[in-house]
Amino acid sequence: QVQLVESGGGSVQTGGSLRLSCAASGRSFSDYSMGWFRQAPGKEREFVAAITWKGVGTYYADSVKGRFTISRDNAKNTVTVYLQMNSLKPEDTAVYYCAADSDLRVVIGELKYGMDYWGKGTLLTVSS
Repeated sequence: QVQLVESGGGSVQTGGSLRLSCAASGRSFSDYSMGWFRQAPGKEREFVAAITWKGVGTYYADSVKGRFTISRDNAKNTVTVYLQMNSLKPEDTAVYYCAADSDLRVVIGELKYGMDYWGKGTLLTVSS
């Protein structure tokens, strides 16, 4: 069974840091591009960050550039993707979703096809 399971969400104060993790299992994800998306209350889901299958290329939304860092660990049976979030702001409050697709263009939004896989999300709350 293919699964993307996010963890690491919680409550932090403005200026704090948190690291999200996404464990991808059930098939080989080592050749999949991975990404993080978020959805704030009352808003549409938006792209946050993406990483290529080798981890060489990274992409960020302007709103998180310089504060968030995406990385990945391509272990043999489970790929784990991380999102290190620093200098958090109240506007970062959202449910954060992990996503995977064999085509990087889908993950970064250049190609409007359905994402191959989504996680169920983890909630981040940043208080002022």
